Amino acid sequence: MFTNVPFPAIFVAMSNKKRVFSGIQPSGDLHIGNYLGAIVNWVRGQDAHDNIFCIVDLHAITVPQDPKKLKANTMELAKVLLASGIDPKKSTLFVQSERPEHSEMGWILNCFTHMGELSRMTQFKEKGGKKETTVGLFDYPVLMAGDILLYDTEEVPVGEDQKQHVEIARDIAQRLNKRVGKVVVVPEPVIKKEGARIMSLTDPTKKMSKSDQNENSYILLRDDAETIRKKFARAVTDSDNKIKFDKAKKPGISNLLNIMSVCTETPIIELEKKYADSNYGQFKTDVAECVIEMLKPIQAKLAEYDKNEDKVRKILADGAEAVAPRAKDTLQRVKKAVGLGL
Repeated sequence: MFTNVPFPAIFVAMSNKKRVFSGIQPSGDLHIGNYLGAIVNWVRGQDAHDNIFCIVDLHAITVPQDPKKLKANTMELAKVLLASGIDPKKSTLFVQSERPEHSEMGWILNCFTHMGELSRMTQFKEKGGKKETTVGLFDYPVLMAGDILLYDTEEVPVGEDQKQHVEIARDIAQRLNKRVGKVVVVPEPVIKKEGARIMSLTDPTKKMSKSDQNENSYILLRDDAETIRKKFARAVTDSDNKIKFDKAKKPGISNLLNIMSVCTETPIIELEKKYADSNYGQFKTDVAECVIEMLKPIQAKLAEYDKNEDKVRKILADGAEAVAPRAKDTLQRVKKAVGLGL
């Protein structure tokens, strides 16, 4: 029987690098909060880990989507990731729906997941519970668990708001292993540093979001220089006129310091010293210029990919093909363990 194979023999390490899975939804135009909060860390970690980056379009359809817009958003996200520095020679990038193993794995894991667990998920409590709520939205964490477990993932970098989803993936994995033998790796969540949490420019007590009705609240990765300058000039601060990091008393200035710090890789304490005698106007101008400079190479590469989307499609297709052996192996392992097939 397959399940009698000793656990360590199942997983043969391809290298000493830990396998890391990261998923991101194709939800439209990305902003600097997306880039500084997640993508920049993905790019910097490519040499240290065995990375799989997945555009999770199956998760996107848990809420109503315009089909044409979803396809366009998927392409846009792929271009942004590549333009930002995700290197197909170092990492694997693909679209979730191109690998049917995700859906099949999700269904099997459904049979090892309890209704009560899913009903207690924070995001479902916030977004669900209405008559029009889809089963997909309720079941979202199980598909996410399938995404993660399918690749023998060891680490999953997430924000604090997604930690609960990785924890339920761990619970499902442990339950599966207990019932049928150790067939999947139990992943560990890796929480991003708080410094990468970028807040709204118009309400710095809230996370930057493209869904905000005020377009001055966020900086899109495709915003031109003049638009960026205008948005930062209108950024909410306070009347103190002291450039000091204090999230409780000075959330606006703290957010701007945070943005500049991550953009320039300069410690906030050094920025506080540098701008000790500066006024808010000059500081906002400098933050804007830092962001403009940061986005220049990304926007230049985006322009190149805009002219050659076939190249992007080829990269995504190659990525889907590259992860196929891992996905198929894990799925077959799990199917045999639970008694499926002949």
